[in-house]
Amino acid sequence: MAIEGRYTVGPETVRMLALGHPWVIADAFTRRWPKGKAGDLVELCDEKGRFLATALLDPAERIAARVLSHKRLRLDKEWLGKRIRSAVQLRSDHAGLVDSTAYRLVNGEGDGLPGLTVDRYGDYLMVQVYCSGWRPHLRLITQALQEILAPAGIYEKDRPQKTRELEAASDSKVYGRLLWGVKAPQPLQVQENGLNYLVNLELGLNTGLFLDQRQNRRYLMGRVKGKRVLNLFAYTAAFSVAAAAGGADIVTSVDASASYLEWGKTNFGANRLNPKRHEFIVGDCFHVLQELQRQGKSYDIIIMDPPSFSTTAKSRFTTRGGTSDLVAAALPLLVTGGLLITCSNHQKVDVADYLKELRRGALQARCELRVAGLFGQSADFPYPVTFAEGRYLKYVIAVRGEE
Repeated sequence: MAIEGRYTVGPETVRMLALGHPWVIADAFTRRWPKGKAGDLVELCDEKGRFLATALLDPAERIAARVLSHKRLRLDKEWLGKRIRSAVQLRSDHAGLVDSTAYRLVNGEGDGLPGLTVDRYGDYLMVQVYCSGWRPHLRLITQALQEILAPAGIYEKDRPQKTRELEAASDSKVYGRLLWGVKAPQPLQVQENGLNYLVNLELGLNTGLFLDQRQNRRYLMGRVKGKRVLNLFAYTAAFSVAAAAGGADIVTSVDASASYLEWGKTNFGANRLNPKRHEFIVGDCFHVLQELQRQGKSYDIIIMDPPSFSTTAKSRFTTRGGTSDLVAAALPLLVTGGLLITCSNHQKVDVADYLKELRRGALQARCELRVAGLFGQSADFPYPVTFAEGRYLKYVIAVRGEE
């Protein structure tokens, strides 16, 4: 695709582009842009007409354009192929993908393709577009992926705009569609860190395995031998499988969704781990924590990896404000010297604010918490140093001290 036109941006956007940020946020200047359509390739220029960048237009959205390059370019298979090959090479060189067939191949802004991700699940690829600007180029993307990676099939999974309004039943709704190739088995077995997990490329908002936690699960496996582990918001129990495989004495998995926990039991079975030797509890995590405390239970490690917002109508959890309450409810169950592992994938909550949430929870529970590790997403989720939003995952390992 050739350049469709020149679009003027204001001083604030000029400053942000000079700092390397890849987004053009809608403002008074973008509202005066010539009429264009999502997917148009445009040149961005300042008020004096000086060229700044080539961008992909998405005029109806808050992010009105996404920068592809600070040079002029033609969006074709050659240019796209070069970006994809570069992304593949980065994973090969730096991502530590030993014994893993499920990982991210293209991470949007981190690979110079803002708003576009490509994940590998065994012999299949999953494309997701986070802006309408890529949708007209799906065929081009598919062709490039075919030629470079020769997958068995390529899927796209929709990203609904109003996920906050979706119920838990959405896990049975079809969001994935086959773009090219042969259909994948449903479920499809993939490998991560030498462990087997079942994913579904068609049903649900997500596939059943959050790939950005791969390195964190590997790290967990080396710390759990002989421990009692409580996994809150367990989803399909990926952290629980890693803990059990790492030698934990007993793993208790808690989630509001019975179907996700059944999926989790299947993941245990896929690794020859007997789910009957562990515990699976369906319920709201706050209510379950109260009941476990009443029973006098205690744990050496407590993991909490909640969604940034709940997709279950009855859940009380939201990231803002909910984290401190959750920490306060969990700490009485954690032994002195035990590990509290907390996560947030909420992009708008930075590390400093997240640690304040942990502080509030610790003060509320009258416990000391010491941070022993602070990590982010796996290395196959790179981000530019000029794009702070790309460092979205907060993974904190804290040690409980005396009250």
